[in-house]
Amino acid sequence: MDFDLIIIGGGIVGAAAAYRAGQLGARTLLCDRRDPGRATDAGAGILAPESSTRDGRLWYDFALDAVDYYAVLIEELAAVGVPDGELSQAYSRCSKLTVALDEDEAAALTEMEQEIYARQDERRPPAAECIRRISSTEARDVYYPLLADASAVLLQPLARRVDGRLMTAAIEHGLRSRGVQTVDADVSALLLEDGQVLGVRTAAGDEYTAGAVLIAGGAWSDAFGSQLDVQIPVAPQRGQIIHLQLPGQDSGAWSIVNGCSGYYQVPWPDGRVVVGATRETGSGFAPHATVVGVQEVLREALRLAPGLHHAAIHEIRVGLRPYTTDHLPLLGPIPGVKGVFLATGHGPTGLTLGPYSAKLVVEQALGQEIAWDLAPFSATRIIR
Repeated sequence: MDFDLIIIGGGIVGAAAAYRAGQLGARTLLCDRRDPGRATDAGAGILAPESSTRDGRLWYDFALDAVDYYAVLIEELAAVGVPDGELSQAYSRCSKLTVALDEDEAAALTEMEQEIYARQDERRPPAAECIRRISSTEARDVYYPLLADASAVLLQPLARRVDGRLMTAAIEHGLRSRGVQTVDADVSALLLEDGQVLGVRTAAGDEYTAGAVLIAGGAWSDAFGSQLDVQIPVAPQRGQIIHLQLPGQDSGAWSIVNGCSGYYQVPWPDGRVVVGATRETGSGFAPHATVVGVQEVLREALRLAPGLHHAAIHEIRVGLRPYTTDHLPLLGPIPGVKGVFLATGHGPTGLTLGPYSAKLVVEQALGQEIAWDLAPFSATRIIR
């Protein structure tokens, strides 16, 4: 047998899975065909579950642990020689504002607050981290100078942001120290016999054997469904996101901004502000920007922050998020076939949940004890 574990897909989930497998001493192969439109490469990277109420309590509790894992992962990558400069560009701490611009949005924010404060009381964070209301003037003067006049603003003093491309590159850097093998290849089929996976075959005809296979193919994960006699319920949801440039601005210390409308802005150093994003369910595998999508993102960006009106359009990124109908990921074994595991379906929160999801599923695949019961995320809940 060539490997203990083969991982299909090299986005942040697949890379983190390969890193954890190598860390556990497993003989590991990571296969990636580097699809255009991979969600990892386009995501905004807002890590702030404490002020999110969109996806329910299960998602929230899991996300808290997932975001905490980033600090562990960063420390481990630094210990195996990934340069500090590379890591600091990929991941950093910041604050976050949730902004209501009119009376309707302010009413919605008031409803959100009750749940946010109840969870906060339950967790009892340090006073310096407590989420609280601030004035529109303070929000603009202290945290985000481009902001519109707001009806209500909620401040989360401690949030985090991650650049998916740079973080994945940092993890790839760390793979070398763990003895993980990688190959740029299109896995065209699983090797199966008597209900057991034996490995994979690539489109070029190469075969690799393994005791287990982890499918971390993002929106493309259902490609293996017909062979496994199931429909893996994940589909592409297009997201268009625009990187703006404000020359001469020291934007690294600015807050992330979330509008109650669902649109966001993520500042990075050197005058870069990321604004987004569309959520185009039913888009198919079409990773290109559209006129109406760009118009939507820019319209909402200027509504939230009129100070962006002179910004240059630096880059437009398009990602195909792996979308599930209940907005929860698919984690764990595929029913009916021994040795095949899933880590996909994270939707728009792949950068939040991805590395921790990967860690847990790898540990499960390799027979380790895991810190979470993954049954609520099992594919059996919605698989056909």
